[in-house]
Amino acid sequence: MKTLFLQAPSYDGFDGGAGSRYQAKREIRSFWYPTWLAQPAALVPDSRVLDAPADGIGVEETLKIAMDYELVIIHTSTPSFPTDALFAEDLKKRKPSLLVGMVGAKVMVDPHNSLTATEAIDFVCREEFDFTCKEIAEGKPFAEIKGLSWRAKDGSIEHNEARPILENMDELPFVAPVYKRDLKIDNYFIGYLNYPYVSIYTGRGCKSRCTFCLWPQTVSGHRYRTRSVENVIAEAKWIRDNMPEVKELMFDDDTFTDDLPRAEAIALGLGKLGMTWSCNAKANVPYKTLKVMKENGLRLLLVGFESGDDQILVNIKKGVRTDFARRFSADCKKLGIKIHGTFILGLPGETPETIKKTIEYAKEINPHTIQVSLAAPYPGTTLYKQAVENGWMEENKTINLVSKEGVQLAAIGYPHLSRDEIYHHLEQFYRQFYFRPSKIWEIVREMLTSWDMMKRRLREGVEFFRFLRAHEA
Repeated sequence: MKTLFLQAPSYDGFDGGAGSRYQAKREIRSFWYPTWLAQPAALVPDSRVLDAPADGIGVEETLKIAMDYELVIIHTSTPSFPTDALFAEDLKKRKPSLLVGMVGAKVMVDPHNSLTATEAIDFVCREEFDFTCKEIAEGKPFAEIKGLSWRAKDGSIEHNEARPILENMDELPFVAPVYKRDLKIDNYFIGYLNYPYVSIYTGRGCKSRCTFCLWPQTVSGHRYRTRSVENVIAEAKWIRDNMPEVKELMFDDDTFTDDLPRAEAIALGLGKLGMTWSCNAKANVPYKTLKVMKENGLRLLLVGFESGDDQILVNIKKGVRTDFARRFSADCKKLGIKIHGTFILGLPGETPETIKKTIEYAKEINPHTIQVSLAAPYPGTTLYKQAVENGWMEENKTINLVSKEGVQLAAIGYPHLSRDEIYHHLEQFYRQFYFRPSKIWEIVREMLTSWDMMKRRLREGVEFFRFLRAHEA
């Protein structure tokens, strides 16, 4: 079937796409690559990936494009599901014969209710859905496709047996050629990455057991299954040779440094290619590995510090103490590796005192840039179960993780710390971190390095102040 893989129209600046971990409008307008859509698209000949939010395409134009296809597969998430379901209904109104399905952690965790939400959704894919999508596009009978939940002709909902987890990751084709074919590279911008950038996965799964993290607890699992070093280097070389405008390669694996010898081997290969790159890492990478990575093109690490309180880190099973993270941060500074640090407010054990402690901790370790999130209890996570069991939120209640404008909301509240208090501490965190003379001078000094950086940081500054105003409102 002629297949369209779709990220449906959404909020302005909302990058809750198939590659995002942050289902809200960002402080600075940005978009991650829809890798989770590009991967099955690479398996389906003559398919297309359409990322409507990144392309700035609205509902009407997206509907018009979709009319040329027989099968539309939409990536959805808990925050975007209501609008995605409405879009599916619009598709069916225009073309009743169109086959419409959904993929993503939301439908994997709750396939039955996702299908009963609207008759416009014909199927949802559970587990890893790459080869499920391929078999659907090939016209294989629904009853024979593993990992599929679907609507039978009599209206009943059927759930097929689970699809086994993919073991040989080298079976997956490269996603970069799909990016080049279908996406506008200039639309993908992340404030802390060199522009333009490309992000890919070199493996799936994460050894860590963080209670809040969605994908390892739903789709990808806790075993880090990886592509071979040779396979990764081959795709990196393809990007270098075929997308010369790309200035940075980002490895978006949950924790690229879960396998240290492999991380070093990939770094050495990238060093030979002369590529600049970044990756997600845990704050426990030893100096030796950091040095090898830095000497072979590593520029930045995206690190989840989450909290400056060690008891909260134990509560969420982070697996790293603050003293480890301090030493790691010092090692990165010594080697000249930049850090984009992420923090979460409202995790179990949070109090006004621990929030202050985390803000001071962030100022002390001083990542180059930060992102502050509010604890989001996604269905399927341990945090969701804890929130329901402890009365921090109501079960089966509509979970408003974002406002209608796309601004993230505090979904969890405590007797000693309300949702409103947690929400308003977020802008306080940003202000106290960024509005310090030393941090302001650091940013100004960076702006003076080039006219491009000057323009970029000024634009980001304007967007950041708009975000703070919107958040306070």
